[in-house]
Amino acid sequence: MPYHKKVKSAIGSILRAFENGDIPEAITLAVHPTFDIPMCKWSLSNRLLAVLAGTVDARGYKQWKEVGRHVKKGTKSFVILAPRFKKSEPEVEDGCDKEATLKLIGFVAVPVHRVEDTEGEQLAYEKLEVPKLPLLEVAEHWGIKTIAVPGSRTFFGSYGPRSKEIHLASPEELVFFHELAHAAHDRFRTLKGDKQWKQEIIAELSAACLCKLVGMSPENLGCSHRYISEYARMAKLNPHQVCLQVLRDVERVVNSILETSKLIQGHK
Repeated sequence: MPYHKKVKSAIGSILRAFENGDIPEAITLAVHPTFDIPMCKWSLSNRLLAVLAGTVDARGYKQWKEVGRHVKKGTKSFVILAPRFKKSEPEVEDGCDKEATLKLIGFVAVPVHRVEDTEGEQLAYEKLEVPKLPLLEVAEHWGIKTIAVPGSRTFFGSYGPRSKEIHLASPEELVFFHELAHAAHDRFRTLKGDKQWKQEIIAELSAACLCKLVGMSPENLGCSHRYISEYARMAKLNPHQVCLQVLRDVERVVNSILETSKLIQGHK
Protein backbone atom coordinates (compact mmCIF):
# COMPACT_ATOMS: atom_id res chain seq x y z
CA MET A 1 0.00 0.00 0.00
CA PRO A 2 1.44 3.45 -0.96
CA TYR A 3 2.40 5.42 2.14
CA HIS A 4 -0.09 8.21 1.37
CA LYS A 5 -2.88 5.63 1.70
CA LYS A 6 -1.25 4.23 4.82
CA VAL A 7 -1.34 7.69 6.37
CA LYS A 8 -5.06 8.07 5.60
CA SER A 9 -5.72 4.59 6.98
CA ALA A 10 -3.77 5.27 10.18
CA ILE A 11 -5.55 8.59 10.78
CA GLY A 12 -8.92 6.94 10.05
CA SER A 13 -8.36 4.19 12.61
CA ILE A 14 -7.38 6.77 15.25
CA LEU A 15 -10.48 8.86 14.55
CA ARG A 16 -12.72 5.78 14.79
CA ALA A 17 -11.18 4.95 18.16
CA PHE A 18 -11.77 8.53 19.35
CA GLU A 19 -15.38 8.44 18.16
CA ASN A 20 -16.15 5.01 19.65
CA GLY A 21 -14.33 5.66 22.90
CA ASP A 22 -12.16 2.60 22.29
CA ILE A 23 -9.10 4.18 23.88
CA PRO A 24 -6.51 2.29 25.94
CA GLU A 25 -5.64 3.71 29.33
CA ALA A 26 -2.98 6.44 29.08
CA ILE A 27 0.48 5.36 30.22
CA THR A 28 2.93 7.51 32.16
CA LEU A 29 5.53 9.01 29.87
CA ALA A 30 9.16 8.67 30.90
CA VAL A 31 11.39 11.69 31.45
CA HIS A 32 15.13 12.25 31.36
CA PRO A 33 16.86 12.58 34.77
CA THR A 34 16.03 15.83 36.59
CA PHE A 35 18.73 18.24 37.70
CA ASP A 36 18.77 20.94 40.33
CA ILE A 37 18.31 24.04 38.20
CA PRO A 38 16.50 27.23 39.30
CA MET A 39 13.74 26.86 36.70
CA CYS A 40 12.50 23.68 38.42
CA LYS A 41 11.21 25.91 41.23
CA TRP A 42 9.61 28.51 38.96
CA SER A 43 5.88 28.90 38.50
CA LEU A 44 4.28 27.35 35.44
CA SER A 45 3.74 30.79 33.85
CA ASN A 46 7.43 31.67 34.25
CA ARG A 47 8.50 28.32 32.78
CA LEU A 48 6.22 28.98 29.81
CA LEU A 49 7.91 32.37 29.34
CA ALA A 50 11.23 30.55 29.16
CA VAL A 51 9.92 28.05 26.61
CA LEU A 52 8.61 30.94 24.49
CA ALA A 53 12.08 32.48 24.73
CA GLY A 54 13.47 29.25 23.27
CA THR A 55 15.17 27.80 26.32
CA VAL A 56 14.70 25.30 29.15
CA ASP A 57 17.31 26.88 31.42
CA ALA A 58 17.35 30.56 32.27
CA ARG A 59 18.98 32.23 35.26
CA GLY A 60 19.99 35.61 36.58
CA TYR A 61 23.44 37.08 35.89
CA LYS A 62 24.79 36.14 39.35
CA GLN A 63 23.32 32.63 39.17
CA TRP A 64 25.21 31.95 35.94
CA LYS A 65 28.38 33.30 37.54
CA GLU A 66 27.96 30.88 40.46
CA VAL A 67 28.16 27.88 38.09
CA GLY A 68 31.19 29.20 36.20
CA ARG A 69 29.40 30.67 33.20
CA HIS A 70 29.08 34.26 31.99
CA VAL A 71 26.60 36.00 29.73
CA LYS A 72 27.84 36.72 26.21
CA LYS A 73 28.16 40.34 25.19
CA GLY A 74 25.39 41.68 22.98
CA THR A 75 22.76 39.15 24.09
CA LYS A 76 19.45 40.23 25.58
CA SER A 77 17.68 39.07 28.72
CA PHE A 78 13.98 38.38 29.09
CA VAL A 79 11.83 39.04 32.13
CA ILE A 80 10.05 36.75 34.57
CA LEU A 81 7.87 37.75 37.51
CA ALA A 82 9.13 36.99 41.02
CA PRO A 83 6.86 37.29 44.08
CA ARG A 84 7.57 40.14 46.48
CA PHE A 85 6.91 39.55 50.16
CA LYS A 86 6.75 41.85 53.17
CA LYS A 87 7.54 40.61 56.66
CA SER A 88 4.94 41.58 59.22
CA GLU A 89 5.93 42.94 62.62
CA PRO A 90 5.82 40.44 65.54
CA GLU A 91 2.64 40.83 67.61
CA VAL A 92 1.68 39.98 71.16
CA GLU A 93 -1.53 37.99 71.55
CA ASP A 94 -2.87 36.78 74.93
CA GLY A 95 0.50 37.57 76.47
CA CYS A 96 2.37 35.43 73.94
CA ASP A 97 4.63 36.60 71.15
CA LYS A 98 3.16 35.88 67.76
CA GLU A 99 5.66 35.04 65.04
CA ALA A 100 6.14 37.42 62.13
CA THR A 101 4.59 36.25 58.85
CA LEU A 102 5.32 36.89 55.19
CA LYS A 103 2.65 38.63 53.14
CA LEU A 104 2.61 38.71 49.35
CA ILE A 105 2.42 42.35 48.26
CA GLY A 106 3.01 41.98 44.54
CA PHE A 107 5.48 40.89 41.89
CA VAL A 108 8.72 42.31 40.58
CA ALA A 109 10.21 41.92 37.10
CA VAL A 110 13.48 39.97 37.15
CA PRO A 111 15.78 39.82 34.11
CA VAL A 112 17.15 36.36 33.28
CA HIS A 113 19.41 35.03 30.54
CA ARG A 114 19.07 31.88 28.44
CA VAL A 115 21.72 29.18 28.73
CA GLU A 116 22.16 29.53 24.95
CA ASP A 117 23.42 33.08 25.60
CA THR A 118 26.10 32.02 28.07
CA GLU A 119 29.47 30.29 27.86
CA GLY A 120 31.87 28.70 30.35
CA GLU A 121 31.84 25.56 32.47
CA GLN A 122 29.90 22.52 31.23
CA LEU A 123 26.58 21.92 32.98
CA ALA A 124 25.57 18.51 34.33
CA TYR A 125 22.64 18.07 31.96
CA GLU A 126 24.79 18.84 28.91
CA LYS A 127 26.02 15.27 29.22
CA LEU A 128 22.55 13.92 28.38
CA GLU A 129 22.31 12.18 25.03
CA VAL A 130 19.39 12.03 22.62
CA PRO A 131 18.32 8.37 22.19
CA LYS A 132 18.23 6.73 18.76
CA LEU A 133 14.74 7.79 17.73
CA PRO A 134 12.86 6.86 14.55
CA LEU A 135 12.77 9.74 12.04
CA LEU A 136 15.52 11.65 13.86
CA GLU A 137 17.25 11.98 10.49
CA VAL A 138 14.31 14.09 9.25
CA ALA A 139 14.98 16.79 11.85
CA GLU A 140 18.68 16.73 10.97
CA HIS A 141 17.90 17.02 7.25
CA TRP A 142 15.77 20.10 7.95
CA GLY A 143 18.62 21.71 9.89
CA ILE A 144 16.88 21.25 13.23
CA LYS A 145 19.03 20.38 16.23
CA THR A 146 17.54 17.92 18.74
CA ILE A 147 18.76 18.40 22.31
CA ALA A 148 18.11 16.33 25.45
CA VAL A 149 17.27 18.47 28.49
CA PRO A 150 16.48 17.74 32.18
CA GLY A 151 13.19 15.95 32.77
CA SER A 152 10.03 17.47 34.22
CA ARG A 153 6.51 16.14 34.76
CA THR A 154 5.11 19.46 33.53
CA PHE A 155 7.31 19.71 30.44
CA PHE A 156 8.12 16.92 27.98
CA GLY A 157 9.41 18.75 24.92
CA SER A 158 9.37 21.93 22.86
CA TYR A 159 10.12 23.20 19.36
CA GLY A 160 11.58 26.67 18.79
CA PRO A 161 10.54 28.17 15.43
CA ARG A 162 13.26 30.82 15.69
CA SER A 163 16.07 28.71 17.14
CA LYS A 164 15.18 25.68 14.95
CA GLU A 165 15.75 23.40 17.94
CA ILE A 166 13.79 20.55 19.46
CA HIS A 167 14.25 20.17 23.21
CA LEU A 168 13.37 16.76 24.63
CA ALA A 169 12.83 16.24 28.35
CA SER A 170 11.64 12.69 27.57
CA PRO A 171 13.12 9.79 25.57
CA GLU A 172 9.64 8.77 24.36
CA GLU A 173 9.10 8.57 20.58
CA LEU A 174 5.65 10.13 21.00
CA VAL A 175 7.18 13.29 22.45
CA PHE A 176 9.75 13.58 19.65
CA PHE A 177 7.12 12.96 16.97
CA HIS A 178 4.97 15.73 18.48
CA GLU A 179 7.80 18.28 18.26
CA LEU A 180 8.85 17.05 14.81
CA ALA A 181 5.24 17.58 13.70
CA HIS A 182 5.42 21.17 14.95
CA ALA A 183 8.57 21.62 12.86
CA ALA A 184 6.90 20.14 9.76
CA HIS A 185 3.83 22.33 10.29
CA ASP A 186 6.07 25.39 10.64
CA ARG A 187 7.57 24.67 7.21
CA PHE A 188 4.32 25.41 5.38
CA ARG A 189 2.39 27.57 7.88
CA THR A 190 3.92 29.99 10.39
CA LEU A 191 3.09 28.93 13.95
CA LYS A 192 1.13 31.59 15.82
CA GLY A 193 0.29 32.00 19.49
CA ASP A 194 -3.39 32.73 18.85
CA LYS A 195 -3.76 29.35 17.11
CA GLN A 196 -2.19 27.32 19.90
CA TRP A 197 -5.04 24.87 20.50
CA LYS A 198 -5.25 23.99 16.80
CA GLN A 199 -1.46 23.71 16.42
CA GLU A 200 -1.21 21.41 19.44
CA ILE A 201 -3.98 19.13 18.16
CA ILE A 202 -2.33 18.94 14.73
CA ALA A 203 0.99 18.04 16.34
CA GLU A 204 -0.47 15.39 18.67
CA LEU A 205 -2.71 13.74 16.08
CA SER A 206 0.27 13.67 13.69
CA ALA A 207 2.42 12.13 16.44
CA ALA A 208 -0.21 9.46 17.15
CA CYS A 209 -0.37 8.66 13.43
CA LEU A 210 3.44 8.37 13.20
CA CYS A 211 3.47 6.09 16.25
CA LYS A 212 0.94 3.81 14.56
CA LEU A 213 2.91 3.79 11.30
CA VAL A 214 6.18 2.78 13.01
CA GLY A 215 4.40 0.02 14.96
CA MET A 216 4.50 1.43 18.48
CA SER A 217 2.31 0.23 21.36
CA PRO A 218 -1.37 1.29 21.10
CA GLU A 219 -1.18 2.42 24.74
CA ASN A 220 0.37 5.65 23.48
CA LEU A 221 -2.99 6.47 21.89
CA GLY A 222 -4.37 6.93 25.40
CA CYS A 223 -1.78 9.67 26.04
CA SER A 224 -2.69 11.39 22.77
CA HIS A 225 -6.42 11.20 23.47
CA ARG A 226 -5.97 12.75 26.91
CA TYR A 227 -3.75 15.50 25.46
CA ILE A 228 -6.11 16.33 22.58
CA SER A 229 -9.12 16.27 24.93
CA GLU A 230 -7.59 19.09 26.99
CA TYR A 231 -7.18 21.32 23.95
CA ALA A 232 -10.55 20.29 22.49
CA ARG A 233 -12.21 21.88 25.51
CA MET A 234 -10.81 25.25 24.39
CA ALA A 235 -12.70 24.83 21.10
CA LYS A 236 -15.78 23.55 22.98
CA LEU A 237 -15.74 20.35 20.92
CA ASN A 238 -15.09 16.69 21.64
CA PRO A 239 -11.76 15.10 20.58
CA HIS A 240 -13.23 13.44 17.48
CA GLN A 241 -14.87 16.66 16.24
CA VAL A 242 -11.80 18.80 16.74
CA CYS A 243 -9.59 16.29 14.95
CA LEU A 244 -11.89 16.39 11.93
CA GLN A 245 -11.22 20.13 11.65
CA VAL A 246 -7.45 19.66 11.24
CA LEU A 247 -7.31 16.55 9.04
CA ARG A 248 -5.92 18.31 5.97
CA ASP A 249 -3.00 19.83 7.89
CA VAL A 250 -2.32 16.55 9.73
CA GLU A 251 -2.06 14.66 6.44
CA ARG A 252 0.25 17.32 5.06
CA VAL A 253 2.46 17.22 8.17
CA VAL A 254 2.77 13.42 8.25
CA ASN A 255 3.30 13.13 4.49
CA SER A 256 6.00 15.81 4.64
CA ILE A 257 7.87 13.87 7.33
CA LEU A 258 7.57 10.54 5.53
CA GLU A 259 8.52 12.02 2.15
CA THR A 260 11.66 13.51 3.68
CA SER A 261 12.53 10.21 5.35
CA LYS A 262 12.04 8.37 2.04
CA LEU A 263 14.26 10.93 0.27
CA ILE A 264 17.01 10.46 2.86
CA GLN A 265 16.82 6.66 2.62
CA GLY A 266 17.02 6.88 -1.15
CA HIS A 267 20.31 8.75 -0.93
CA LYS A 268 21.94 6.16 1.32
